[in-house]
Amino acid sequence: MDKPLLHIISHTDLDGVAAAALAWHVHHCDRLVRISLTGYGDVDMLILETLAAGQEPLVLDLFCQREQTVDEIDKLWNDGRRPFLFDHHKSTFERYGNRKWAVIDTNYCGALVYWRWLRENAKDERTQAVLAELEPVMKIANDRDLWLGEMPESRLWQALVTMCGQWGMLARLMDNPRAELSPVELAGAEEFTERQEARFALAKEHIWRSGGELAFVCDGVLEYGDVSDFCGLILDRDDNPPEVAAVAAKRFGGDWAVSMRSRDGLAGRVLALLKDGKKIRGGGHGDASALYFPRNYTQEQMRDSILAAIRVEKERNAAPKVTLGDLFKGLV
Repeated sequence: MDKPLLHIISHTDLDGVAAAALAWHVHHCDRLVRISLTGYGDVDMLILETLAAGQEPLVLDLFCQREQTVDEIDKLWNDGRRPFLFDHHKSTFERYGNRKWAVIDTNYCGALVYWRWLRENAKDERTQAVLAELEPVMKIANDRDLWLGEMPESRLWQALVTMCGQWGMLARLMDNPRAELSPVELAGAEEFTERQEARFALAKEHIWRSGGELAFVCDGVLEYGDVSDFCGLILDRDDNPPEVAAVAAKRFGGDWAVSMRSRDGLAGRVLALLKDGKKIRGGGHGDASALYFPRNYTQEQMRDSILAAIRVEKERNAAPKVTLGDLFKGLV
């Protein structure tokens, strides 16, 4: 083959699905393409396997979790090659923002980061036509992933990802890249959001509140895809909003995923305090992060760990108790 197989590795949410669809539309005409939609737990293995096989990775809306993976990429990557990783998460930017093989921009979702890079660097007519056709979907994904709330249809698109699964919506965007929903899609998404409101009401009755610091929802109350909308509801509309909202979910492998949402970047700082790269993994950006705990943790232990990290972070950033007046007292 003139070009090695391209392995698109992307996230499983609307942002990741939109990014993978964009990459497929751009590249599938002139090379073989493999697609993996995955999470933070497997991304390291997929990147290293791809590089070891002599294939070309294209990583979207994700970043590796282990220092060893970054070190290995640094050894293998030739500075003259094009970047292969496009992400937007704040935790990624703070640690690896200077890597030449990565394009990281916290101002946009992962799909839009890649779309903007292609617009600047791929000038052929076919790619520009693909970018124009998919631009509305990129903006919908951006509205959803950054919590902008400016496009009501972004919630409907996320509902479809939840109902149809990431692979179902990827297939839809590969076949039909337009942002307009069909009557069937629109009806299904609207019905889902109505049922979602009922789940939200139930979840509000089963929140573990720790004062004004943390609202923790246990496994089994909400469904995949509910998290962002529910946490936004708690953070923005509650009479006494917590500083962090967290939702626990038991994964099929037996370990735990805890999604966190906040304002003013607190969730990202909690992530940085708790993530050790061994037992507790995670990723995300300032106000939308996820922690992955081993299976032996209880929900009470996860809640208490997050609460302890919130308090450590608050103490570390507390305003000084001494005023300028106090400092100058006695000097007059």
